[in-house]
Amino acid sequence: MAKPYVYLRDFTLQVFLNNFKKEDRVLHENIMNNDIRYEELKALGSGHTEYKTDYDPSLLEKFPNKHEDNDYMVTLNCPEFTSLCPKTGQPDFAKIFINYIPDKFLVESKSLKLYLFSFRNHGDFHEDCCNIIMKDLKKLLEPKYIEVKGVFMPRGGISIYPFANYAKEGSIYTDMAKERLFKVLDTYEN
Repeated sequence: MAKPYVYLRDFTLQVFLNNFKKEDRVLHENIMNNDIRYEELKALGSGHTEYKTDYDPSLLEKFPNKHEDNDYMVTLNCPEFTSLCPKTGQPDFAKIFINYIPDKFLVESKSLKLYLFSFRNHGDFHEDCCNIIMKDLKKLLEPKYIEVKGVFMPRGGISIYPFANYAKEGSIYTDMAKERLFKVLDTYEN
C-alpha cells in the first residue's frame, strides 16, 4: 500500500513544480541575486553546505536591518548544540537560546547554524561556550542588547545553565541587562 502513496506524492510534487512558472522561478532568483543587501551572504543559497567541526567565527554572516528605527527582539532557539569537555573530551549537549535587539544588522540564520555546528570538536566549558557565542555575535552585529543562555544536559548529575548578556554602553538597555541577569538567577532558584 505504501508504493501508491509514494507515487502519488511524487506525482503531486511534479505537478506543483510544473505549474510553478519559469518566470516566477527566475524572478525569485533575480530578487535574491541582485539585492545588494545580500551580496555578502555566502552560506544561504550556495547550493553546497560544508559543515566545519572546528570552531570558526568567520562562518557568521550578517545582513542589514531594514527596521533599525524600531526596537524589537529577535529570538533564536538552537536545540542541537554540541561541544566537547576540555578535560575529558566527552560530548556536551545543549539548547542555546539567543535573544537580541538589533541595531544595524541581523545574523543570517544558516550561517549561525554552521557557526554553532563548528563547536562540535571544540573543547570548552559550558560557561565559556555561551560567553564566546555572545561575544562573537556582539562583535559581528553590534546589537543594542544581546543575551545567550545555554541549557546543557546533565553530566555527573549536574545541569549547568550559563547566561551571558550585554547592552551597548550608555543605551537605555544597560539597566535592562542588569535586571535580566538577576531575573535569570531568580528563575533558577525557584
